[in-house]
Amino acid sequence: MELENIVANTVYLKAREGGSDSNKGKSKKWRKILQFPHISQCLDIKTKIDVGYDYVVDQQPIGKLLFRQFCERNRPEYHKYNSFLDAVDRYEVGVDETRVALAAEVFGRYLKTEDGEAVTDVVTDSVVDDASGLLEGGAKEIFGECVRCVKNFLAGTPFAEFERSMYFHRYLQWKWLEAQPVTQHTFRMYRVLGKGGFGEVCACQVRATGKMYACKKLEKKRIKKRKGEAMVLIEKQILQRINSRFVVNLAYAYETKDALCLVLTIMNGGDLKFHIYNMCGADTGLGLERSRFYAAQVACGLEHLHKMGIVYRDCKPENILLDDAGHVRISDLGLAVDVPDGGSVRGRVGTVGYMAPEVIDNERYTFSPDWFSFGCLVYEMIEGRAPFRARKEKVKREEVDRRVKHEQEKYSSKFSECARALCAALLAKRHDARLGGGAGRRGAARVKAHRFFARLNWARLEAGLLDAPFVPDPHAVYAKDVLDIEQFSTVKGVNLDAADDTFYGKFNTGSVSIPWQSEMIETGCFTELNVFARGEDGKECRTPDLQLVATTNTQEEDTGCFMFARRTLCPQKKIPPRLRAVPVPEHLLPHS
Repeated sequence: MELENIVANTVYLKAREGGSDSNKGKSKKWRKILQFPHISQCLDIKTKIDVGYDYVVDQQPIGKLLFRQFCERNRPEYHKYNSFLDAVDRYEVGVDETRVALAAEVFGRYLKTEDGEAVTDVVTDSVVDDASGLLEGGAKEIFGECVRCVKNFLAGTPFAEFERSMYFHRYLQWKWLEAQPVTQHTFRMYRVLGKGGFGEVCACQVRATGKMYACKKLEKKRIKKRKGEAMVLIEKQILQRINSRFVVNLAYAYETKDALCLVLTIMNGGDLKFHIYNMCGADTGLGLERSRFYAAQVACGLEHLHKMGIVYRDCKPENILLDDAGHVRISDLGLAVDVPDGGSVRGRVGTVGYMAPEVIDNERYTFSPDWFSFGCLVYEMIEGRAPFRARKEKVKREEVDRRVKHEQEKYSSKFSECARALCAALLAKRHDARLGGGAGRRGAARVKAHRFFARLNWARLEAGLLDAPFVPDPHAVYAKDVLDIEQFSTVKGVNLDAADDTFYGKFNTGSVSIPWQSEMIETGCFTELNVFARGEDGKECRTPDLQLVATTNTQEEDTGCFMFARRTLCPQKKIPPRLRAVPVPEHLLPHS
């Protein structure tokens, strides 16, 4: 039994570290599926997707890289505008001690002069004057309007030229690859990491790239038996919309014969419950600094969800996961729901001891329950126990609910005055008196402004530039032993039929755009595949798969009376269907 656990952990750790030599060979074989089709097979994609600057450049990682390549290599006169945007990004995440100097440097280099690097040809004098005034006043948001002016310019003629270039056609080839079907054969599966409501969660690896993920398998029969179709589909659709470094992201969604599978960001460092109760000793807590760091990142995750109109409803230590670098993300959005604009929701859902009083009483609410649960989380990280129930305390649900609604939480010497004030404000019984509770989608701003976070550089935290106070050991497995994870019993008396296929079709959507493109970049596939030819002048030019020439029917070569011998002794190498040029409608061809 112990041997089985050792083997499972060893294989999983090897995969995390880059895989065995045999797996590397297999990855090379599978990487062949990442082969571009001929561009003529991709042009119609343009009619099915958003091809505006805001989407292609601002939201699509590969689109942004290709637009930058186009400007730098083909239109160097546009490159300065991208350099300005990069300089502003560096300023916005700079440390407080250097921000003033950085702002002055950006202003002096791009807005004060009219030399080659200046962007004053597209930023009006009034906007420059306003930025100058903000600079002298020491404001934090100085270049916002300047950035808008520059992006408006880039979205015009430069982006139109990009659309007619081979770089945009290469982007369409990437979009074609992104849209290819995903099946269980796309992945290698490793050890079980945990158990969810409808099935298990295991580590997996994309065969073609070597990227590790967590695969959440939802058993079809279990879903049907518990009438969980709507819950599963809502979770998948919410995950598909999210792109945040503070929430686990969905990369793929596919189905097998027995399960629906969500392939998510893998968090190798375990969950906060594991760290509070297994790594820190009984009732010691994580300490103020570590708790502050995790609380700030969770607050950013809740802010992202709330801005999108999503209330989480299940904030607790076991749903907050650590990655390899010690940063945390919110996971398990099975209870999350959209809050309509100007409306509210109702539902007595969540985990006992973390549900807000208004949830227990089944009242209508918007985002306030998340701040109460967040308060429970912060308290538990610091104290080493939940505020309304001790660990392993045998107490009925009704008693815990009574404590939540009527009893005041107790604070020990582990809490600083600021930490106590934060938790007390978050754990207010009335939602309108709760910190963040009465501010709707903007509640996070009030929480982040609390003096508990006074010394935190939020811009650098949100950019992932702050070092975590604890970094997980890369050679450790922060999860229960394989044999300690409870196995599901077989579901009996449930049959799947054709009527279920409609639901599966809504679920089985393959790759999710931004995570998939990020994977291509992070694993080196983008660099490996994104190669252009070189012309006689040394400049980049179209490779054969990017050539757009009129397709003509050539007469079959006369083979004389030795046709049989030619076919047998001198076989012609066939071109795979995906590499063949196909006739392209005139309206899809680029025009100068």
